Amino acid sequence: MKTSGGSDAAKRRAGESAAEAVTDGDVVGLGTGSTAAHAIRRLGDRVDAGLDVRGVPTSFASRELAAEEGIPCLDLPEAVGPDGPGIDLAIDGADQVATGRDGSPGPVPGGALIKGGGAAHAREKLVDAAADRFLVVADPSKELPRLDRSVPVEVLPAGRTAVAAAVREAGGEPTLRRAERKDGPVVTDNGNLVLDCAFGAIDDPAALSTTLAEVPGAVEHGLFVGLADEVHVGTESGVRVEDI
Repeated sequence: MKTSGGSDAAKRRAGESAAEAVTDGDVVGLGTGSTAAHAIRRLGDRVDAGLDVRGVPTSFASRELAAEEGIPCLDLPEAVGPDGPGIDLAIDGADQVATGRDGSPGPVPGGALIKGGGAAHAREKLVDAAADRFLVVADPSKELPRLDRSVPVEVLPAGRTAVAAAVREAGGEPTLRRAERKDGPVVTDNGNLVLDCAFGAIDDPAALSTTLAEVPGAVEHGLFVGLADEVHVGTESGVRVEDI
């Protein structure tokens, strides 16, 4: 259930803008998805030019791209363990960003996100939450006044039915995510399934986040509340950078 919309040029501008925030010696969380991939490629260019960084990938795909770009990587336990260097900043995309406004200029209040279109949100949340700063990269099609996209919930295979029932009790409608090029469901890098849960317009992302987090069998959900620090929005003519 990957998101569409937004030109590749706008995504590239957003990703490359965030990559310029990385400084020598940083440990960087490497997000998943088409916009985050542009950031990884730009970091690869900067590594070729002498930048000393290490990445912490959020998925198999981001690890493979980092390897192709010559970016040395750490596993998350290496980065955040007792003797680890920590994560200085994470760069990751979003399927939706709640602006809390109607598109007029100004700061973005709240900044809640929906992630998980690529089914990597469990690892993404671990890395993004551990980072000192979390930079969101997006194109304008991802911005809405409030979130209304289905919320991905990664579930243990044995807990699928119970989690679906709990989602319905919370006012949502769960749908098992199906693979596009093979029979059967999508299976995450963690060996789990994904339920895409439609709640309509989400007026209180924090409350829904708490509700979903308390469901037994739910490994992680795609609501990211209170984690992002800055959003880089690529447009057809440049990049808009806003604090969250």
